[in-house]
Amino acid sequence: MATDNERVTIVHISNLHCSSCVQTIEGTLAELIPPPSTVEISIVLQSVKVYHESELPPTAIRNAIINVGFDVVSDSTSDLSVTLTGKRPSLLTGTKSKHFQHCKLCQEEALEPEKPSKGSQPLNAPFSGYPSTQGAEGPFKVTLSVGGMTCSACTNSITDTVKDLPGVSQLVVSLLDNSASAVVENEGIAQTIAEAIDDCGFEATVMKIIPVKSMVPTEADTTRTVSLRVNGMHCQHCPPRIMSTLEGFGSVTIIKPIQSHDDPILTISYKPDPPSLTVRHIFEASIYHAPSVEDWSRLIQRREQRNLLLRLLFTVIVATPTFIIAIVFMTLVRKGNPMKNFFMEPIWTGNTSRAQWALFFLATPVMFYSAGVFHRRSIKEIHALWKKGSTVPILKRFTKFGSMNLLISSGVSVAYFSSIALLALAAIQPKSPDGQGDESTYFDSVVLLTMFLLFGRFLESYSKARTADAIGALASLKPAQALLVISGLEASENSSMSSDTEKGGPQTSRAKTESIHVDMLEVGDIVRIPHGSSPPADGVIVSGEFGIFDESSLTGESKPVRKESGEQVYVGTINSGDVVHIRVVEIGGSTMLDSIIDIRIADIITGYFVPVVTLLAILTWVIWLSLGETGRLPADYLDNAVGGWPVWSLEFAIAVFVIACPCGIGLAAPTALLVGSGLAAKYGILARGGGEALDIVAFDKTGTITAGKLQVSDVEYIANDTWDKETILGMVEEAESTSSHPLAVAIREFWRGLKATFQTLSCSLIVGNEAWMHEHQVTIGQDLRALADTWKTQAKSVVFHQRQLLAIFGIADIIRPEARSVVSWLSKKGIEPWMISGDHEKTALAVASAVGIPSSNVIAGVLPHEKVSPLPIYSDHATGEARMLKSHYVVGFVGDGINDAPALTIADVGIAIGSGSDVAISSASFILLSSDLHGLINLIDLAKSVIRRIKFNFFWAAMYNIAAIPIAAGVIYPAGHIRLDPVWASLAMALSSVSVISSSLLLKLYKPPKKI
Repeated sequence: MATDNERVTIVHISNLHCSSCVQTIEGTLAELIPPPSTVEISIVLQSVKVYHESELPPTAIRNAIINVGFDVVSDSTSDLSVTLTGKRPSLLTGTKSKHFQHCKLCQEEALEPEKPSKGSQPLNAPFSGYPSTQGAEGPFKVTLSVGGMTCSACTNSITDTVKDLPGVSQLVVSLLDNSASAVVENEGIAQTIAEAIDDCGFEATVMKIIPVKSMVPTEADTTRTVSLRVNGMHCQHCPPRIMSTLEGFGSVTIIKPIQSHDDPILTISYKPDPPSLTVRHIFEASIYHAPSVEDWSRLIQRREQRNLLLRLLFTVIVATPTFIIAIVFMTLVRKGNPMKNFFMEPIWTGNTSRAQWALFFLATPVMFYSAGVFHRRSIKEIHALWKKGSTVPILKRFTKFGSMNLLISSGVSVAYFSSIALLALAAIQPKSPDGQGDESTYFDSVVLLTMFLLFGRFLESYSKARTADAIGALASLKPAQALLVISGLEASENSSMSSDTEKGGPQTSRAKTESIHVDMLEVGDIVRIPHGSSPPADGVIVSGEFGIFDESSLTGESKPVRKESGEQVYVGTINSGDVVHIRVVEIGGSTMLDSIIDIRIADIITGYFVPVVTLLAILTWVIWLSLGETGRLPADYLDNAVGGWPVWSLEFAIAVFVIACPCGIGLAAPTALLVGSGLAAKYGILARGGGEALDIVAFDKTGTITAGKLQVSDVEYIANDTWDKETILGMVEEAESTSSHPLAVAIREFWRGLKATFQTLSCSLIVGNEAWMHEHQVTIGQDLRALADTWKTQAKSVVFHQRQLLAIFGIADIIRPEARSVVSWLSKKGIEPWMISGDHEKTALAVASAVGIPSSNVIAGVLPHEKVSPLPIYSDHATGEARMLKSHYVVGFVGDGINDAPALTIADVGIAIGSGSDVAISSASFILLSSDLHGLINLIDLAKSVIRRIKFNFFWAAMYNIAAIPIAAGVIYPAGHIRLDPVWASLAMALSSVSVISSSLLLKLYKPPKKI
């Protein structure tokens, strides 16, 4: 529990780079008196957050950090009860010249010599961190930004480390989003998770902590706290003047004042009272959001891509002369060639050839710059494995460790440093009599290995970023602007408007509006919602008005809902009626991309591949060395003039490491996934991952299996000599022409396309359901009642017409024509179809029966918040058998509404219909850009094809390694002194990579299944 005198100081540092920096700062701050209670350091955000007592001055913290060599950009301090981060830093602009004109003190000081300013520079980045949840009850959902993840081995490492921490549950690590989320018992565990991830070698920052109970709607707190950055202050007299101006607003509380013009951050709290007091009245503002997890994800992806691309381009440039020297002239060109003799001539010292010196200078920057990304991450992996307090069993540290990073780093490092040793040995040997210098180094392998592996890593990063950008573009379609009513509507709210008043009539037409950004809205503002628009914030219908809203994205049901005065409307719904005005009751909001399923084949293999290759290389060296030193090998085997048997044996071990470096394995998945994602986009699918091994597919009903739009499906006309069919339809269309009820709209749509001529009649017409007919004493025969009951069991609404019954209309949300064939295809492929709906059980069973889903696989009457547990195997109350199934079955969920988002997230594979809501799209593993369910067939078939291609690529690459490693180890050396020279090993590795890429490109020949 925080004490009253506890403070939080945030220091932004420009040269905070690695975990060593973190340890240095932590050790330095721990020596302060009194020591800080908590220190949170973010490498990603370049910030240090220090929780300390008021007795420890912020200047002491700042100076301590500066004294150990860090560059402090800015710092700020506040009471712990006031959290600056997570609020909306705003900008108050001004000009120095205007300031000078109005500030007499500055005019006087202008005559004096200018004094250098002290303190920090203005903050150029938003505050980092997360909103305070002090006083809230647990559990909490914590979201973290995670940097440095490149493959599923990284996510596995984090998952294995964090999942066993006490108080942690529902852990999800997302490679695509560079984020992690978990449910924790208390807030303190959030930082424990971040530290655990940091210890794994990654950069973790807590972005958000939300009480789980806060997801339940409660009355909004209208008090608003914002952090402001004030530009344009040029002297020490400016802050008091600004504070005085703000104090002129009676209800504005200054939580953290501006201390000086060098520290331009202030925090205020106020209770909006539109139109008399809003943030717009306090200042002309441009609200600047602290970056969300999605923002950090994009930033991390861009940074990762840029780093990989720069290294790849540099390596390609270096690889060109390397290939010409090592492959062309030293290997392919015959002896006696003048250029070959030039390169093979010993120069400078000993028997070191010109070619070896050239390759040394070419390979060195590649080793330390291009391959540095692999070295740094492999060092972190080893440190996390062997650090003090590691929970990994000792035996497992030797039998299963490392990832692609460690394997690549090991292969490149062994090739480079052994080549340095060979180069040094050659340099102390006398020049060869034939004028041919030594050529037994592996520098060319270093360059070529790094180039191909960087190419594979860049392809992987590019394909992830491209998919994330496409999904982000779909999810960015929410309103950015709002039509704020600034005058003219207040009178209408205070008077009683007739319920018959047409929207847009005299009362509302006089209202003046202003288009503003949604961030500028306050609780209590009145906003105009035109036809076809979505509310920019949650609000209530103003007095005297009503509206018709399509809430299918929220509830999943297709019927538009009439909203009366005082009823609430929500962001994400669509105004399908006339213009309506709402009073804002809640502002803010965020979106979060959730869990995905990743391809894990490569890193599952490398988890065992690294120790196996290491063991093989060591055994190769020990066996050959033992045989040579004991005299069991013929003397003519020793064909090197440098180093004797140890160096001769070491060449076999080095060759094993070089040839085992998994270029083909590293390219197997990313190349196939890149081609597969392109094919998916071609066929209207945005893919994140998964989908290849589905056992169960659960469908939402409304908008997924059905079209989400009411239509007349059946009509029964009652024989009558007076009224013919055309006359009946004409009367019904005329009666429903002014109604906006969804059933009336369906009847009007049915009339369109029909042509009839009839006389003008004067009669009374009644349109309504069965209960309405009974209320008006309309007799319904037994046969017609039975017909109506039959239609009801088929999920159809029934409408009757006329006192003398003339017609019965069956109106239904029409089932998609392709739904039955898609369900049939899934069943034939061994995928079990389910259906989940919020509708009544009778209606849900009728739809399921129509498309071929067994009644036992139907879950009906599910409320939106209950869709978190859409299937028994995902329920907390599941039976033992169901829980067993959860570990064996892969479940996919197909939906389109906001209410489907939890199910889309919790399912192994979430599939969103492209016409659905932004939240559903953000929560899905796949997005079908078309509403046609045949896209689901294409998705599953394409996913299986891509996985088959990836497995084939792995098989091909693995077979290459399996065949090449024994040759590199010298198995066939006794047959004629045949060994795999490093140059040929590099060339063979390159050919293996090319073959894998070519195999992946064959995916372009894929054709989707024909429509059934």
